[in-house]
Amino acid sequence: MISFADIALDFLKNLFSFDKAHPLLFTQFYFWAFFALVFAVFCLIKNKCLLRNIFLFFVSLFFYFKTSGLFVLILIFITLYNFFAAKWLNTRKKNGSRNVILGLSVIVNLSILCYFKYAYFLTDVVNNLTGLEFRVFDIFSWAGNQITGDTRFSVDVIVLPVGISFYTFQAISYIMDVYRKRIEPVRNIFDFGFYVSFFPQLVAGPIVRANEFIPQLHKKYFLSRRQFGIAVFWIMNGLVKKIVLSDYIAVNFIDRVFDRPLLYTGFENLMALFGYSLQVYADFSGYTDIAIGVAMLMGFYLPKNFNSPYKAKDPGEFWNRWHMSLSRWLKDYLYIPLGGNRNATFGTFCIIIMLAAIAVFLSGSWWIGLGVGVLAVILTLVAIFKPEKRKTITTEINRMDTMLLGGLWHGASWNFVIWGGLNGIGMIFYHFWKDWSIYGRTLFIMAVTFLLRVLCVYVPQPVFTLLFVWCMIVLGGNVLRMLYNLFGFKKPLQWLQDAWAVFQTFTFITFTRLFFRSGSNLDPAVANETAWSTAKNMVNQMGSRWDWSIVPNIIVHYRVVFSLILIGMVIHWLPENFKRRYRIWFAKMPILLMIVVCAAIVFVIYQFITADLQAFIYFQF
Repeated sequence: MISFADIALDFLKNLFSFDKAHPLLFTQFYFWAFFALVFAVFCLIKNKCLLRNIFLFFVSLFFYFKTSGLFVLILIFITLYNFFAAKWLNTRKKNGSRNVILGLSVIVNLSILCYFKYAYFLTDVVNNLTGLEFRVFDIFSWAGNQITGDTRFSVDVIVLPVGISFYTFQAISYIMDVYRKRIEPVRNIFDFGFYVSFFPQLVAGPIVRANEFIPQLHKKYFLSRRQFGIAVFWIMNGLVKKIVLSDYIAVNFIDRVFDRPLLYTGFENLMALFGYSLQVYADFSGYTDIAIGVAMLMGFYLPKNFNSPYKAKDPGEFWNRWHMSLSRWLKDYLYIPLGGNRNATFGTFCIIIMLAAIAVFLSGSWWIGLGVGVLAVILTLVAIFKPEKRKTITTEINRMDTMLLGGLWHGASWNFVIWGGLNGIGMIFYHFWKDWSIYGRTLFIMAVTFLLRVLCVYVPQPVFTLLFVWCMIVLGGNVLRMLYNLFGFKKPLQWLQDAWAVFQTFTFITFTRLFFRSGSNLDPAVANETAWSTAKNMVNQMGSRWDWSIVPNIIVHYRVVFSLILIGMVIHWLPENFKRRYRIWFAKMPILLMIVVCAAIVFVIYQFITADLQAFIYFQF
């Protein structure tokens, strides 16, 4: 007979053990039970700031343990190291010693990140460059085996800790801001630990700046009636985005196509690619919405991380609206130190030359080498004979460096570097494109379209067909605009121009996502080869001849998925003022009515829950 003590012992064992198959997710009932208990205790100590911060620090460590197991030790090390490094940095007055401490701190943080995240990628690069056969070795698993006298930990596989990129970047920004004397070092280790590990945003951001969050640690708890309603709204909004929009369309359509693109038609591949743009937005912004709502209930305010990014009219604006905390981080701690829009530094040329050289060598293609060489010669000649253009050239190289490394931050695969590079090319091209007249734009796109048509005829490739179709669409829009001007209509149709710009930007961003999605959720050991194969197969399917007769049947078959994609995009493109009004309307509801509405939303969400709850996409970053 099982005793109460045995039941209690099993319960405690499950509570304080890590189950890799069932991590704590915002979409699980167990998380909300966990949060209910945390919030109940929090309410008892909410105005005792130090006690509250200590409690939430240990709660956050427990949350990370339930999410990532023993990797909580990495989080604890980063917390302790950066706390004491900032103290040490603040005691030094000479720039030389301060520079050494800063450099050492950045190296320590990035070394940990690189070891766990880029070990496979760097090993693959070294092996290809040297012809050697290095293999990854998990030194932490080896140490664990030595300590326990067992072989329970595999030393041949390095597992990526959840959210390591987010809290590492957060720690680096803290050290950098202390170095720049923007903030004073945090005096209490528990306050600093709470800042680094605050559980709502710990594993998928947003990346929180110390000067924005640390002052909140010492404020008395306050939550107005309207703020409570807004917090509940963000939680509900995030759950709908994640489960109804992201998970449902992924499981029932997008994942199937990306897993086996050759089994699906070109139309299905194209719809999966556009659907993925909605999926990744709904997934990541859904997580952020929930994190903002949960934090707000406890009186803390996280920065806005998304601002309707698919309303952007150009690639640069897109990155001002998408993952805004990362974009700001890259601007402040990478783009500006490289020289920004002022000048070039050693790093400016070192990064771009190193990545280009590796790409040329690994590809083994003399065409790529020739292209890189010609581009380098052109830029050098322009810089020599037109000195006034040097600043523009260095600015664009700094921008490209930032996007390449931003792509690499997202994943240890060349597909992510390609994705970042394409975004950089888009931003750079737009800076030149916007200064051209409508006649210059039309002539340019006409010449490119003609060239692609020639390639389609004499060197037929699916990628040329895709580019030709896209250029025909862009050419059509430019011709209409040019004719509008030629016939004397001087007043621009601003709403139409904006809609056309949004459409072009959304399409461009969507096609760059081909490399982002095909490189995600892969075993790092085979990521590069598998990702490239997926991207190539999808391009081949989309760029081959379509059988239009079966398209209506496909639409009918996936009518629920396509309807959700359409509804999601329409909601996304609604005016911001309209969205603000219904948020406030929800927040002002009587509590009883709010409970009824939330219950109805939860009921609808439940209808869309898939058999296996899907982890948030950005957990892998």
